[in-house]
Amino acid sequence: MNITFGDVNIEKLANDYKKCQRKMGAIRAKKFNIRLNDLRNADTLEDVRHLPGRYHELVEDRKGQWACDLDHPYRLIFEPHEQPIPTDKDGKYIWIEIKGVEIIEIKDYH
Repeated sequence: MNITFGDVNIEKLANDYKKCQRKMGAIRAKKFNIRLNDLRNADTLEDVRHLPGRYHELVEDRKGQWACDLDHPYRLIFEPHEQPIPTDKDGKYIWIEIKGVEIIEIKDYH
């Protein structure tokens, strides 16, 4: 899957594991890199749907975004490149048609 970054600081952390560890701590840095590798190795978003990390759609003011778990309570938040996001006749997102994501933030949004 194609991955881009909406935040240059997150992109720097994604490309420098030692810096990532210093900034986020060992546990979050490890989970961050695992999730990025899962996304990179996937052909579509559907390929990560049932992997560890609980990839899930967000709702309400974050509708159109997805998240996956890092270390509790932090989440990696991303949006599909496809605009508009593919939906079926019932308005549900079609994960298998999403072939790229933009990482937008790491946050505890709870």
